[in-house]
Amino acid sequence: MGAILDRANAIAEESFIAASGPGGQNVNKVATAVQLRVNIYALALPPRIFHRLKDIAGNRLNQAGEIVLDARNHRTQEANRREARARLAEMIEAACREPKKRAKTRVNRVGKAKRLQSKKAHGQKKALRGKVDL
Repeated sequence: MGAILDRANAIAEESFIAASGPGGQNVNKVATAVQLRVNIYALALPPRIFHRLKDIAGNRLNQAGEIVLDARNHRTQEANRREARARLAEMIEAACREPKKRAKTRVNRVGKAKRLQSKKAHGQKKALRGKVDL
C-alpha cells in the first residue's frame, strides 16, 4: 500500500490556479488552488484495486485516465497541496481495502410463515379499499 502511495506521489502533476473563496484581495493576485493529476495507468495497480479506484474516482476520472483533484479550501498553496495529496491517499487506501463478502442469509420456516401472513393481511386491507356498494 505504501509503495502505491509513493508511486502516486512521484507521478502526480500539480498546477496552481487562481481560486475563489477565502483570501480577500490576495485571492485575485496569487494562484493558491491546486489541481492534482495522477494517471491511473502509470500506477500499475493490480486489476482488482484498479477497478475499485476507477469506481471511487467517479467523475474525477477523465478520458485520458487521469484522476483530477482540485483543492481550493485554504489560503496557501502548501495547505491546498497537502489537502489534495491527502484526498488522493484516502482514495487509494479505500481502493486497496478488500470489500467484505456478503454472507447469504436464509429465512427459517417461522419467518417464511410470518412473512406470508403479513402479505395476506396487507392484501385483505387493500381489498377493503374498493368501492362501496350502497
